[in-house]
Amino acid sequence: MINVDELSKTFKSVQALNSLSFQAKDGEITGLLGPNGAGKTTCLRIIYGLLQSDEGKAEIEGIDANVNPMGARNNLGIFPDKFGLYERLTVREQVAYFAELHGLSGSKLKEAVSQVIKKLDIEELADRRTGGFSQGQRMKVALAQALVHSPKHLILDEPSRGLDVMSTRILRDVLREQRAQGTCILFSSHVMQEVAALCDRVVVMASGKVAAEGTPEELCQMTGEEQLEDAFVKIIGTDEGIAA
Repeated sequence: MINVDELSKTFKSVQALNSLSFQAKDGEITGLLGPNGAGKTTCLRIIYGLLQSDEGKAEIEGIDANVNPMGARNNLGIFPDKFGLYERLTVREQVAYFAELHGLSGSKLKEAVSQVIKKLDIEELADRRTGGFSQGQRMKVALAQALVHSPKHLILDEPSRGLDVMSTRILRDVLREQRAQGTCILFSSHVMQEVAALCDRVVVMASGKVAAEGTPEELCQMTGEEQLEDAFVKIIGTDEGIAA
């Protein structure tokens, strides 16, 4: 489980997070939804130890990411907002490198790399350098490096940005499979259809804090709307009265 407790973060005069609190549970997909500048990416970066909060804590399996960022990160698979790859490496070398970063070695490393390459159906690409890959191919490699060490938690920042329909479907299928295996999945998105289709729970953020929280259906009921997009607009417009 990921536990975010009273997180606050300020950049000079900008309050990015303001006592943000929520939980993402095992075996569920939790979506962070909010307008630009709501603090979604700042929150995720604190969870995986890239930033430190000014106050509060983000715990992964009880490990405080502020106190022990490497320990917290060992429990995470991170799928970044940009599929930055080492383009001189082959897919197999790229994924193996991330496996090593998470402590795999020897036969276990080779087996894990082979399994995730097969799982994502990129065997034909495995020994090609990643320079010149399409966006969909790059997505699969980024996903492989996030999953190679079989993490209990998966963090994704706008995972479907720039993907075509088929690549998006592949990504959604993998996330559903991971959820069925008990993985705790937390992702941010601007795509309402994606959030409605995938998420068990949604945390709506505005001005660095929780404006509303619940299942997509509960958010619609809360606002008297039929579509999540309409519910979201109403929540953001009146977040002080709907805070959960």
